[in-house]
Amino acid sequence: QVHLVESGGGSVQAGGSLTLSCAASGYPSSSLCMAWFRQVPGSVRAWVASVRRFGTLGVADSVKGRFTISRDAAKNTLYLQMNNLKPEDTAMYYCAARISRAFETCTAPDDADSWGQGTQVTVYS
Repeated sequence: QVHLVESGGGSVQAGGSLTLSCAASGYPSSSLCMAWFRQVPGSVRAWVASVRRFGTLGVADSVKGRFTISRDAAKNTLYLQMNNLKPEDTAMYYCAARISRAFETCTAPDDADSWGQGTQVTVYS
């Protein structure tokens, strides 16, 4: 079982930046497909970005050019650098992981084996 702990959320003015971190334990992050999802009350959890086991990156169109996902295998940590934040980015952000043997993706909530507890991001105008 992979244990995930997010940090780095907060409140920021529109146009500002935040960096989220997700520390993984129990399994090497290099053997995981890892992703960020976000959710607002009353909506389903939406995929934001992911990095597959062998490094393939994916970013949702809604955040492309503003958000960057990265992974530090030595620290077993996933990051989400969020720039030029907009009020519509306000959500609870969750880290997810899927144990990967090869080329599995993790772009749907059902793909995940483990979830973090979430970290709130609030963007005010």
